[in-house]
Amino acid sequence: MNVEIEAFLKFLRVEKNASNHTLQSYQTDLLQFNEFVKEHFDTAEVQIQYIDRLLIRLWLGELSEHQRAQSTVARKVASLRSFFKYAYKKDWIAKNPAHLLVIPRKEKHLPKTVPQPDIMRMLDDTLSEEDAQISYQDRVILELFYSSGLRVSELCALNPEHLNLSQSWIRVLGKGNKERVVPIARSVRDLLGEHVNESKYKRQLLKTKSGDNPLFFAPSGKRIYSRHVYRIVNKALMKYSEVTQKSPHVLRHSFATHMLDNGADIRMIKEFLGHSSLASTQVYTHTSVERLKNIYEQAHPRAKS
Repeated sequence: MNVEIEAFLKFLRVEKNASNHTLQSYQTDLLQFNEFVKEHFDTAEVQIQYIDRLLIRLWLGELSEHQRAQSTVARKVASLRSFFKYAYKKDWIAKNPAHLLVIPRKEKHLPKTVPQPDIMRMLDDTLSEEDAQISYQDRVILELFYSSGLRVSELCALNPEHLNLSQSWIRVLGKGNKERVVPIARSVRDLLGEHVNESKYKRQLLKTKSGDNPLFFAPSGKRIYSRHVYRIVNKALMKYSEVTQKSPHVLRHSFATHMLDNGADIRMIKEFLGHSSLASTQVYTHTSVERLKNIYEQAHPRAKS
């Protein structure tokens, strides 16, 4: 089945223009299933025609026994369904064994957010250079995250040519390689302008060596990567907030929630975040409602009677 998996991944990469993250997820899920099948048949290679629905259910049962998260199982079911649907279309199999598989419902959790005063304090301190442990680039990254709601992958992929500082917007390549334009505040525009000038020599050097032209740099001098960005955000939030999750995505959630709290239209927030469906954005309305309920229960004398 290795050949079929490779062909399917190539189809996703070339024809579907899938992101690296999506490709990695599909590859992980399908190779894991392939290993289970080889162990089941006790052979080094299994023909795709021998896969049936019962075998798939045995694998899903093993995942449940290992107490895999419902969201993880749901993703793996979706991967198998896509793979076998493609295999059936290519006439590799006479019958699709994953056709009637039901994707488990994911557990719904309200997004974690950082209270607005905590973020304001963090950004005010770092931008006024009161926190000497945070570099200038780190200050720009923190401000850009909260001011734009970017995903960490989108921030890492930014190049200077994606900036339009004269008109205060940036061009972002999101999921599925979909482009969108995100407006930025004047304060962020000024920070980015200074950062571009400061890092000009670094960018020229890297462009000469590898052809890459990143906006932000890792300590190695190459393009910044998500794990390093996580460390920057985690370190800052550890100092300024008691929120349980301290990741770049929490700043994205905070951007959306605070925009909604302050009167922004949810359809506009959808565009800012790059969501393909309004349903993905509506989770932030639940966050705002929960916040209002908490305020009501704390403040109203009859709320708990």
